[in-house]
Parts: sequence; C-alpha cells; structure tokens
Amino acid sequence: MKFDSPLFDRIRVKPERDRTTATGPTCEWPGCSCVATHRAPKGRTQAREYWRFCLDHVREYNQNYNFFAGMTDSAVEQYQKDALTGHRPTWKLGLAGNPRTRRFRPDQIFGGDPNDPFDLYGELGGRKPDPAQARAEQERRTVRNAERKALGTLGLDAGVGRTEIKSRFKELVKRHHPDANGGDRGSEDKLREILEAYNYLKSTGMV
Repeated sequence: MKFDSPLFDRIRVKPERDRTTATGPTCEWPGCSCVATHRAPKGRTQAREYWRFCLDHVREYNQNYNFFAGMTDSAVEQYQKDALTGHRPTWKLGLAGNPRTRRFRPDQIFGGDPNDPFDLYGELGGRKPDPAQARAEQERRTVRNAERKALGTLGLDAGVGRTEIKSRFKELVKRHHPDANGGDRGSEDKLREILEAYNYLKSTGMV
C-alpha cells in the first residue's frame, strides 16, 4: 500500500489536510530539492565532515563510497595492519632503544644479567648476590618453614631438643590411637598428621 493512497488517509489519525510537511536542509545531491534527512562522510582525508543527502541519494552514495580511494595496494595493506594496534607505534620486546629494556632477554644477546635485568644493584652501588648462594638460602628457608610446620603439628616450638620431640610424639600417639579410644577412629586423620610430622623431623636429623 502506498503512503499517499486514499485508503491510507482513512486509517490515519489525521488526514492529509492536517499533516505538516517536514522541513530542513536541502539535499546536497546535484539537482535534488528533497529534504536532507541523512548524512554521509566526505572521505578519508576529511574527517568529521559530512554531506547531507535525502534517503535515496544517501543509499546511492554509500553503494559507491570507497574509504581507500586514491591509495595504493601496499598503502591499504599497511593501513589495515596499523589498525590492529590503533595506529600506534609498536616494537618487539627487548629491541627498544633503552638499554635497560634490552636486558630482559635471558639469552644475554645484549650482555644483560638475567638475575638483575634492571641493574638495581649496580645503580645503588651494592654487590650483586651470588645466584648459587641465593638458591641455597631459599632452600634453607624452605626447610626451616617445613620444620616449623612439623613442630607445630606436634605442639612444639622451634629450638626444642630431640628428647622433647620423642616424648611429645609418644604422648600424642597414645592419645589419638584408636586402641586408646575404645576403637574410635575419629582421630585417625590427626594421628596420620602426627606420624608424618615426626617422620619428617626424623629425616632431617632432629630426632
């Protein structure tokens, strides 16, 4: 059904004589005097500038619009590649001009120290730690933490002697063993933790 048909006028709220004609800027298409209801970009080199067209002419314009008009194939390819990063400069990790950033490479191609990539010890005038010594210290720290945890399971503090550990172990085994609880197995998990802690202390030579 056409909008200007007599049937359409009968079912509208207001008939043709009561309608108001839309007003606005005129379509910029050559030879067109219709109202410009849509806008279209003028081109890649004219950002934020638009033509004002009517519906028919904006459709025709969009069908023939080419954002890359006037660009070579290589330029189009480069533009699409740069669009992936928002047209911002990029570089490979470790290849920037700053010598400190180049020291991130663990293969030491640029002569950097992987244990101190920012050269913090050199800037502060300090002595760089020995990697082997640092690893040994970390292992000792781990062992101390494990020993402290095992002693805590037995309810003991760090620094206790071998006799105290054995005495405490025997006391806890008697307390949590099922035979000492009338066959109740509710303390089996606790007994298992006590045995594991004691065996660990035994393996370290503390017992």
